[in-house]
Amino acid sequence: MIRCKRVYDEAAQDDGYRVLVDRLWPRGVKKTDLRYDEWAKTLAPSTELRKAFHGEAIDFVEFSKCYREELKEAGGAAQALAKRAQKETVTLLYGAKNTEQNHALVLADFLRRLEN
Repeated sequence: MIRCKRVYDEAAQDDGYRVLVDRLWPRGVKKTDLRYDEWAKTLAPSTELRKAFHGEAIDFVEFSKCYREELKEAGGAAQALAKRAQKETVTLLYGAKNTEQNHALVLADFLRRLEN
């Protein structure tokens, strides 16, 4: 099972394996305060893609399409996380304010498709 959760939300017992999927450390969070098992920077969107989306040069649909292409190149890291999610709950942690349109949701969907 794959879940998504903001880093600012409290950790829960049922979060399972917690993976930070942002390229940059989240603002206002001390490294000693965040409970996480892995920081998967390689699965985060590229700096260029992130800036284009947050700068509104591209919309979420285009961002998602481009990000999926980047994830295809991530190979082993994505495969390993998808495999882990078949055995236990994996919670993808992200810092974005928007809980309905963010890279963690795209990544979760991508990983779920790898599971099948």
